Amino acid sequence: MKLLPPKLSVRARLLLAVVVAVAGALAVMIVGFNLLLAQRLSANATAIARERATAQLSTLRVLHGHVVVGEAPDNEAVDSQVWIFEGARAIEQPKSPRRQVDAAAHALARSDRRTTDVDGVETRLAAVPIMSRGRAIGRVVAGVSLAPYEDTRNVSLLGSIALGVGLLVAVGIAARWMLAAALRPVARMTADADAWSERDLDRRFGLGEPHDELTRLAATLDRLLDRLAASLRHEQRLTAELSHELRTPLAKIAAESELALRRIREGGEYRSALEIVRRHVEQMTRTVDTLVAASRQEAGLARSTADARIAAAAAIEACSPLALEREMAIELDAPAAPLRVGVESDLVERILQPLLENACRYGRGRIRVVLERDGSGVVFTVGDEGPGVTAEERDRIFDPGSRGTAATDGGAGSGVGLGLALARRLARAGGGDVTLDAAAPGAHFVVRLPTA
Repeated sequence: MKLLPPKLSVRARLLLAVVVAVAGALAVMIVGFNLLLAQRLSANATAIARERATAQLSTLRVLHGHVVVGEAPDNEAVDSQVWIFEGARAIEQPKSPRRQVDAAAHALARSDRRTTDVDGVETRLAAVPIMSRGRAIGRVVAGVSLAPYEDTRNVSLLGSIALGVGLLVAVGIAARWMLAAALRPVARMTADADAWSERDLDRRFGLGEPHDELTRLAATLDRLLDRLAASLRHEQRLTAELSHELRTPLAKIAAESELALRRIREGGEYRSALEIVRRHVEQMTRTVDTLVAASRQEAGLARSTADARIAAAAAIEACSPLALEREMAIELDAPAAPLRVGVESDLVERILQPLLENACRYGRGRIRVVLERDGSGVVFTVGDEGPGVTAEERDRIFDPGSRGTAATDGGAGSGVGLGLALARRLARAGGGDVTLDAAAPGAHFVVRLPTA
């Protein structure tokens, strides 16, 4: 394929390769056929000449050491190209032989050869010895014209060449059609890929079940696009999660700074404002560190461990101001023996915090956090006594941007519907999951994480 012009299309190069290969094969077949035919025609001409000489030999007798010519079964046989020699002397020959043929017949009678071709007159001569008492006393030489055989060979050559050209044209047309049909999916894939934009994350080639090289290529590219789309969605989710997690501390920092700058204040008031700003900056730092840790977990990098009780207590402490504002109490029920989880402490805190915040916003009474071991994992259960989650919402509350009726109707929440999605994503990054216990009253979320 490297010998073909590089500027041609793949289809043109394949078509050219097919045509060249078929032309070479046809040329070999035509040459071989005509060589074989020429050999067979030559053998047939020799056989006919020998049959004529043998037929004439059956009419001869040897009397007292001399050749006697009897009556030929066909009187025209002697008039044809047949010579009868006794020794080197011709006792019978054609009535008016051509000079070249006659000289060749005399030369053949004197030699040991059995056949000879006469140049220029398209004649082949064959000699059969006349035997008497075990020795040759003469020869019968018969000739046959090679003109019919030459005509047959020429017609065969021209016919085979014409047939080869016709077959080559037919193969070229068929190959062009088949290549166009076979490469049509590639043309469609090229057009589709060229028409897609960077926002068409769900577009696929969709050539169906793989059954040949092109459909397997399309399926492989579809799987590659799935992975790229998943990576892009991951980045989009990360951006949304960052904005969701950082918007509250940024808003509080902006509000506190604006309040401090409205009028001249005492030094202690400025210090108090700066302490508030520092706390929110630390919260933002923890948020970024948590998302980075989640990314490390998803990438399969080194993992650390944490005390489950301490991590749950830290999440409760972070949500205490909101619980106090809502006049709700958060209780932690944990075993005395320490339980260690196979994820970082900040990651556990960021998983539990959205669940506790939702319980503070939409629940009633008290919030209970239960920590226990379940087989090879650690289970955190966050439950409240609120209205819970309706059956229609159970499958979509973990979708990014989705908010339940408790948030949209009650007006208690100011979130954007990313808290539960973030909690589930962080849990799955750590090898666990976040689910909803639909059988329990109120809203009960179950967090399962692997043990250390």
